[in-house]
Amino acid sequence: MIAQRQSSRRQRGITMFGLLFWAIVIGVLALVGMRVVPTAVEYYTIMKAINKITAEEPGTVPQIRAAFERTKAIDLITSIGGKDLDITKENEKVVISFAYNSEIELVKPVYLVIKYEGRSKGGKSY
Repeated sequence: MIAQRQSSRRQRGITMFGLLFWAIVIGVLALVGMRVVPTAVEYYTIMKAINKITAEEPGTVPQIRAAFERTKAIDLITSIGGKDLDITKENEKVVISFAYNSEIELVKPVYLVIKYEGRSKGGKSY
């Protein structure tokens, strides 16, 4: 009777294959996260920079590009430069927009391409 009772109990837990599977999944997610987070932080830094420039009195297009280049040097922005900004006026407000691709090497020959684009919220009206 005791032997029958013990054999009917099922062992619970994770198998070696299950543990290996979850370790691989977590490792891949950590690798992707470590490679993507710096590009996302740089994108938000660019957005902050262009919103700050439009909130101030931006002046002419060359002055806006020069202001971005100064911010780029301080905040270590490497993906775009002042020449990559699209500067327009909408409803008498200066609007700065940009777009760029970030190519991230995960493991050779596997790359992840992220397309970033942004637009300022609108500056002072003239």
